Amino acid sequence: MPWSNQNGGGPWGGGGGNNQGPWGQGPNRPRGGGGGNTPPDLEDLIRRGQDRLKNIIPGGFNGGVIAVLVLVLGAFWLMQAIYTIQPDERGVELRFGKPKDEVAMPGLHFHLWPLETVEIVKVTEQQQNIGAKASSSSGSGLMLSGDQNIVNVQFSVLYTVSDPKSYLFNLESPQQTLQQVAESAMREVVGRRPAQDIFRDARQGIAADVKGIIQGTMDTYGAGISINAVAIEDAAPPREVADAFDEVQRAEQDEDRFVEEANKYSNQKLGQARGQAAQMREEAAAYKDRVVKEAEGEAQRFVDIYEQYSKAPEVTRKRLYLETMEQVLKNSNKVIIDENQSGVVPYLPLNEIGRMGQTQGDK
Repeated sequence: MPWSNQNGGGPWGGGGGNNQGPWGQGPNRPRGGGGGNTPPDLEDLIRRGQDRLKNIIPGGFNGGVIAVLVLVLGAFWLMQAIYTIQPDERGVELRFGKPKDEVAMPGLHFHLWPLETVEIVKVTEQQQNIGAKASSSSGSGLMLSGDQNIVNVQFSVLYTVSDPKSYLFNLESPQQTLQQVAESAMREVVGRRPAQDIFRDARQGIAADVKGIIQGTMDTYGAGISINAVAIEDAAPPREVADAFDEVQRAEQDEDRFVEEANKYSNQKLGQARGQAAQMREEAAAYKDRVVKEAEGEAQRFVDIYEQYSKAPEVTRKRLYLETMEQVLKNSNKVIIDENQSGVVPYLPLNEIGRMGQTQGDK
């Protein structure tokens, strides 16, 4: 750095006088400006900054601070007074803690804060889960069925807020109240039915009954809640008796299987018997028709012969005699001898001779 050698001073030169350093030299000072090497005054800089700030802020420095504070407070109040309701929400404004009649719909709204406040509630479908899983140690879902069995029921309630004002101010804790009412309704319905209904046979009917009880109770409380559905997610015996219950279930399934097999065998045999009976009836009816037709035909033939006989009795009698003799004699061995012929010995074995000649002819 440069050193000033004025007055014969230097780093090792003559001793210092006024404003000189320990080696006989004064401290370095910035160049330029009037007044030689005099440094700028800090107080002067602060005073000039205050003057400039007074020129910018109307009313002076003290009045400007108040204006800034007013602007900040106004912006904060405006932020609190303006609120937004989302499409899945509804708002209820309160004036001095008393709710207004109208409900704020989705959009941008304004209220006189802090004289007025707003409570916002969601109106989309929500789910309330009740009960614990069967594997859990919690006993919140344990219920006594109508046949004195203990079941662990886990179900859920789907609901929407139909009246935001009633939902917010008629009950202190609507969700907790809904949970208690739903659990009580499920216990009531399960307590009137056997355990088999809740396990698999009548879940839909139980869910419908529970939904009706919950809706009626919440309407009595004026909760502003609409119950959409009740879904039974799981129903099982407690863990302590799960093995025994599984054995009972397997036995019941075997029983159902045996009953189904017996019914199948019974239906098969019954079908065969019915088929055979139908076949016998058809054969009997056919035999009946055949015999009746044959009898009718014989009777008709006799009537026809009688009519012909009545017209020519002698001819008919002779024809009947000849036809009868033909039927009698056509398959018998016959030896015909003319009475007018001589030379035939009556006692010759003519029948045997004829059979012998027939046998030789066949060979």
